[in-house]
Amino acid sequence: MGHASGVPDLVGYARVSTSDQTLDPQHDALLAAGCYRVFADVASGALAARPELDRALDHLRTGDVLVVWRLDRLGRSLRHLIDVVTALDARGIGFRSLTEHIDTTTAGGRLVFHLFGALAEFERDLIRDRTLAGLAAAKSRGRTGGRPPVMTPSKLAAAQQMHASGQHSIATIAAALDVSRTSVYRHLPRSGSANRFRDGR
Repeated sequence: MGHASGVPDLVGYARVSTSDQTLDPQHDALLAAGCYRVFADVASGALAARPELDRALDHLRTGDVLVVWRLDRLGRSLRHLIDVVTALDARGIGFRSLTEHIDTTTAGGRLVFHLFGALAEFERDLIRDRTLAGLAAAKSRGRTGGRPPVMTPSKLAAAQQMHASGQHSIATIAAALDVSRTSVYRHLPRSGSANRFRDGR
């Protein structure tokens, strides 16, 4: 609507706790910020199910700005938030968060998101380093020969981290922790979580 006058169209997205979105303060804040349309998902246990967010992303065009009340309304995690905003930027679409006063159409807002990206990378490095350190400690405490020892809390934590990273097979995890593959299978979920973590979903 506003592109002809050089003013970007603002499209709002909310994640509300009730099906009556007009009762939610997010809705009022987004309208007050100038959003001509607000898409709203009702919060549920199924975090992956956000049909209105998908509709909002499809609706946006180059030059538009996606507006949220608060950062946690958009992203399921820091990584997911960065991925969404980066994808918007690649399409020439801005992003604005009202509560945190972040606007990626400004130099300051872009800087904040570069910092977020660096922090997410730093967090991944820390997890990887802790995982490797945990594996080394587990192997140094382990024993050779005989029946592999059962899963201890520290080994379970290391196995879960390795599995979540999506970079290690069950056989690799079992060998690194000096336990049987059966023990690893018994203690890890079978819902495909490794793929979800690898893809950032």
